[in-house]
Amino acid sequence: MTTPPPIPADGLVPPPGCPAHGMAPNALRRLAEITDPARAYEELRQEHGPVAPVLLHGDIPAWIVLGYRENLEVMRTPLVFSRDSRRWNAFLEGRVPADSPFLPMVAWQPLCVFADGAEHARLRGAVVDGLAQFNRRGMRRYVTHYTRELVAGFKADGTADLVHDYAEPLPMLVVSRLLGMTPDKGPLLVEPTLDLLRGSETAAASNAVVTQVLQDLVAHKKTAPGNDLASSLILHESQLTDTEIVEHLRLTLVAAHQGTVNLIAQTLRLILTDRRFRGSLSGGRMTLPDALEQVMWDNPSIGVVPGRWATDDTKLGGRHIRKGDLLLLGIAAANVDPEQRPDLSVPMHGNRSHLALSAGPHECPGGDIGRAIADTGIDELMALLPDVRLAIPETEIGITADWLTRRPSALPVQFTWPRSIGSQHVPPAPAAAQPLPEAARVAPDSVTAAVSEPPRSWWRSLLNR
Repeated sequence: MTTPPPIPADGLVPPPGCPAHGMAPNALRRLAEITDPARAYEELRQEHGPVAPVLLHGDIPAWIVLGYRENLEVMRTPLVFSRDSRRWNAFLEGRVPADSPFLPMVAWQPLCVFADGAEHARLRGAVVDGLAQFNRRGMRRYVTHYTRELVAGFKADGTADLVHDYAEPLPMLVVSRLLGMTPDKGPLLVEPTLDLLRGSETAAASNAVVTQVLQDLVAHKKTAPGNDLASSLILHESQLTDTEIVEHLRLTLVAAHQGTVNLIAQTLRLILTDRRFRGSLSGGRMTLPDALEQVMWDNPSIGVVPGRWATDDTKLGGRHIRKGDLLLLGIAAANVDPEQRPDLSVPMHGNRSHLALSAGPHECPGGDIGRAIADTGIDELMALLPDVRLAIPETEIGITADWLTRRPSALPVQFTWPRSIGSQHVPPAPAAAQPLPEAARVAPDSVTAAVSEPPRSWWRSLLNR
């Protein structure tokens, strides 16, 4: 068997006439086949450097940016690396099938994440203003209520899976209420939202389910507005169209849910398994917010972000990027770039220069909301269940990993039931308001009722184990 010729260093796919033309799929890594992202990205870094050629579904070529500096360059120069996916040469050449599982993530939509310049500022401004009405105190009340509700639903024998029973539903329950949904809608959207970002064969169908729920929400909020994100977008001075409103609600829902699920799951895994980590927390040398930032460095919620498209022929990381080429931002790989972090054992306490929330004009506007949900959720959970412990050896914890995300597949635990969990009253739907009064922007109406706080004793209980 003859060895395929190497891929030229200055391009993704050898041009016609080149001896290697037509052999690219045999020489490039297929992202859909990656089951150990961390290892795969380091192998690509060793083989290709900070920018590596890869193949998407259907053997469509793309670049994955692995270097920290290179990722920052792409994020901060939208004139060179655009967010407008209509520039993608694979789209223009008709090489992306209509049923591609990659399509829901990159097909152009009237969203701020697919816009640049003035249009990006108009759309993003509406989202930023809408999210600004939710302060940390209001978020804590939401999260406290739903944490108690979820813990009350744990099995009567004192066991639970903190991924399936807690980390996955909690962000959806909170974020769906912030968007303006009734309490019954959140649980129905957990699995479709998770599936949407897996790039699975059912991703398009899951996307349709989420979109339909949001279309119904917008139609309802036009007649009964409240103190929520949907109403804020409808009433915003940017005068978003119905399609723009629905798409930005979907973006917020999916990004906030997926990102926060992984952040909670990874942080709980460390608390339950890493003695040095637990000792540092309980000893006061690392706060829970510091721990969350460490997880964002080592295990960012979204490992790869698609994408950017070259506006013209250019150079990046020693590679020749052609006009219309797709670039995937390798966030997980960039955060462990040896040039940035030569010693991964050194803690990154207080250092927020990770790329887990992106950077530049498209930096995630909801990062503080995700942090607030994870911070409060973990704090409240551990206060309710101070003796929670793994029910299996830590070596048996499975990992759910693909080219986009990586997190524990399950965290089975045992605990002693708390004496009291508190009120299980579901907060009412937000009250109508037209327009939203300034006072209402302090916190949503549905979380203003006082919630009794259990004693914060979990730090001491960890230290005493």
